[in-house]
Amino acid sequence: MKQFISDKGSYDQFRRERLLARLDDAGEWDLVVIGGGATGLGVALDAVSRGYKTLLLEQADFAKGTSSKSTKLVHGGVRYLAQGNVDLVREALHERGLLLRNAPHLVRNQTFIIPNYEFLKGPFYWIGLKIYDLLAGRLSFGKSEYVSRDEVLRKVPSLVEAGLYNGIRYHDGQFDDARLALNVAQTVVENGGVVLNYMGVTGLVKDSTGKVTGVAARDMETSLQYEFKSKAVVNATGVFVNDILEMDDRDKPPLVRPSQGAHVVVDRSFLKSDEAIMIPETSDGRVMFAVPWHSKVILGTTDLPVGAVSLDPKPMEEEVDYILETAGKYLVRQPRRADVLSIYAGLRPLAASEGSGAERTKEISRSHKILVQPSGLVTITGGKWTTFRKMGEDAVEKVIAIAGLPAAPSKSAGLLIHGAGQGDGSRGIPQPDDVYGTDRVLINELIAARPDLGTKLHPDFEFNQAEVVLAVRNEMARTIEDVLARRVRILFLDAQAAIDCAPVVAGLLAEELGKDNSWKEHELTRFFAIAKGYLLTEMTFAPHD
Repeated sequence: MKQFISDKGSYDQFRRERLLARLDDAGEWDLVVIGGGATGLGVALDAVSRGYKTLLLEQADFAKGTSSKSTKLVHGGVRYLAQGNVDLVREALHERGLLLRNAPHLVRNQTFIIPNYEFLKGPFYWIGLKIYDLLAGRLSFGKSEYVSRDEVLRKVPSLVEAGLYNGIRYHDGQFDDARLALNVAQTVVENGGVVLNYMGVTGLVKDSTGKVTGVAARDMETSLQYEFKSKAVVNATGVFVNDILEMDDRDKPPLVRPSQGAHVVVDRSFLKSDEAIMIPETSDGRVMFAVPWHSKVILGTTDLPVGAVSLDPKPMEEEVDYILETAGKYLVRQPRRADVLSIYAGLRPLAASEGSGAERTKEISRSHKILVQPSGLVTITGGKWTTFRKMGEDAVEKVIAIAGLPAAPSKSAGLLIHGAGQGDGSRGIPQPDDVYGTDRVLINELIAARPDLGTKLHPDFEFNQAEVVLAVRNEMARTIEDVLARRVRILFLDAQAAIDCAPVVAGLLAEELGKDNSWKEHELTRFFAIAKGYLLTEMTFAPHD
């Protein structure tokens, strides 16, 4: 597909202004997708792979909510296998393999070690992981194996030695969630779709029979109102699906039961290994991970039911205490509050079966669920990042059935994600551990034209000023938070470092977006308030409701 080069040396087909201009003569869409997280992007990706005229609307930034706040794992779910959910695990392992193939710049094979401190549990874990290998089939990431005590300690010297018998080493996937969301959005555009962040849906448009025929929306930047006609509308808003359902039917009972998962980020020195650790059963029956990510380590997660939903949920104090205390039982160097570099929480949109009576989040299905309203509104919820593409495929199949779209086969399973080398092939092969993939050439071009853009944003990180410029010109970033949270990820890696480099980012954004000093000051104030929520010493904990 043809790429469009702007006068600033970037691909301008991803500029928000250009995408807005495409709305003027769009006419009726085949599909309008509400929600720019993993689920909505999966629906849009599958729709454009079939040739459908597709529009995706996101009220904030892509992956602003839960989809940027995961444990950064592309996995089948070992714990779901232990629960007997074989079909879900098989599906997820298949999708894991497709993701590695289609987005090799963002997904990588990560080895995990399960340290065994209970002698009788070793054979149990080994059998389970052999089944895990078998279910992965030809898309396997590698065979699991027994590891001796000495080998475990050699691979992960930070593990507590006392009581350690041996370990199991297995393979799963690790990825950059927010950047995958961004690259999927770019892939949708490259294949003819339109995706817009900061475009909030304010209502559903219906005909005289009560059928949904489109949506009303508002540009969150300009307050301009829009109305988009569509043959079908998909509600893929994660934990906010109930809000859209209420636009259709005020009496509709909630479809999701949100569950909160918190994470703590610490320095890599606490793990001293490229191997990840998985504790399959902590003292209270949960699962705990310690995962190397960029230059840090992510510890988590929790699984607690919550009532209210928010784009910026805060961890509960008990979650932080649990993560630090549990990590301290297995790591020689126990992480303290002063060691925490960043902390974040995401809300899982778990699909609860109506009338099931399930109260604990672990009893609520991790499978996705599709609901069709009498109005024709299609809602999809549940699932997880690993299965986002399959969720999209299933949702589009449902849309075809109810909206009368011409049948077309899904091609999303073989669709390369932006950055993986699509195009004319002239931009080279993605390099390992480079999340930009083939877009790295754009950063190099920017620095060649303006060497000052090669300056680091912060001395502790390799991210540079050119990446901020690219985020605006090529990645639809609009705010400091967009850049530091979801383009270069510093806010998730070290919140104080993000605060320190925010003024430089604000200056670059203002220059690129044509904003004045008052905008910069307002943006900085707004970002500092958000960033303090990632600082353990500054944050106000959320109450346990």
